Amino acid sequence: MKTSDFYYDLPHELIAQTPTPCRSASRLLVYDRQTKSVSDRVFSDIIDYLTPDDVLVRNTTRVIPARLFGTRPDTGGTMEFLLLRRTQGDDWECLCRSAKRAKVGTIYHIGEDLSAEILNNLDMEGGKLVRLSYSGIFEEVLDKVGQTPLPPYITERLDDKERYQTVYARQNGSAAAPTAGLHFTPELLSSIRDKGVDIVDILLHVGLGTFRPVSEANVEDHHMHTEYYEVSDDAAKRINRARERGGRIICVGTTSARTLESVADDNGVVCPGSGMTGIFITPPYRFKAVDALITNFHLPESTLLMLVSALCSREEILSVYKHAVDERYRFFSFGDAMLIK
Repeated sequence: MKTSDFYYDLPHELIAQTPTPCRSASRLLVYDRQTKSVSDRVFSDIIDYLTPDDVLVRNTTRVIPARLFGTRPDTGGTMEFLLLRRTQGDDWECLCRSAKRAKVGTIYHIGEDLSAEILNNLDMEGGKLVRLSYSGIFEEVLDKVGQTPLPPYITERLDDKERYQTVYARQNGSAAAPTAGLHFTPELLSSIRDKGVDIVDILLHVGLGTFRPVSEANVEDHHMHTEYYEVSDDAAKRINRARERGGRIICVGTTSARTLESVADDNGVVCPGSGMTGIFITPPYRFKAVDALITNFHLPESTLLMLVSALCSREEILSVYKHAVDERYRFFSFGDAMLIK
């Protein structure tokens, strides 16, 4: 399977630069896999597609201010760091812009209270293992000197950095937001609960595995980097109980879907646990635990577009995306949403 098989034309003006004024006022494209029909709705209408037997599975990760700018005290040279994953202690896997200049042993100062030493090169383009040294409480220092790591296709300033967090984000650790969840408001979630839908929380810290571009010509040659996940005993029990009574497992976002597919057995039973997953879902993958997916519109030739294509087929998804382009939906992180059911 070729990476180019997942290409589509997208006018640049459809890449959303800012979030909608109200989270749940974004548009919602609904694709019914059985009837192969498309409906154009508003995201708050998502409640019309949920039943009391369903479970809505969401990712409670929180984006950290992972974008850091350092200066070499000896030469004045600068370096941009993107924190991806804490490995142990204060060692982090990072992406460095102009990584060839980031030699092992080089130290960069980031503000007054933080410095970064290059420890090693990683097996990924621009990847470095970095040791952070700081005075004070790390989270407070990072919040002071770090910036929200918006995707490179967003060029406008984000006035309210909480708009790049879900309203239920709790556990710090992601380098990017699980963007399908950005459309939910506390009021909408309350209405969903009042309808009898169980909302279950799991965790996957978004790192390089989720957003690294596919540079290989053949999809099978792409290497997915691992990301940390957690599924509690309670979450697994509630998900499995819903399946036993005939309910659907509806994932909010590809990160939730990848987590459940990483911990489900061949019968779709979700097992609790934590660890690292590098699952790479492409057609003709058979989903074991996920029945429906709420997601945004993804970049051409991306692993996320490949994942949603596996829910039905590449041809169907590209046809639906063409409809979205023709109807002027907003694309990518701050864009509109899609329900595949």
